[in-house]
Amino acid sequence: MCLGIPGQVKKIYEASGVRMGIVDFAGITKEVCLAYVPEIAVGDYTIVHVGFAITQLDEASAQESLRLFTEMGALAEELQAVDTGPPESV
Repeated sequence: MCLGIPGQVKKIYEASGVRMGIVDFAGITKEVCLAYVPEIAVGDYTIVHVGFAITQLDEASAQESLRLFTEMGALAEELQAVDTGPPESV
């Protein structure tokens, strides 16, 4: 399916000149490219599609989307489909 999944930015850093971050998706953390959302800060929510943060959104919208994905059973499936490597400690 490859849906855009909302998550909360927990850490921001640079890797080879690219802005990267650790994003938490309801307890599952992934490394994500933040190059397309330069305004995003730690604690903000973003939509992530195939390992790239593509937009910022408010917490209420993020939580509602996560709830719906979880109810559909799609959250874990989508996060496995876009595996960007081993999660890091937050």
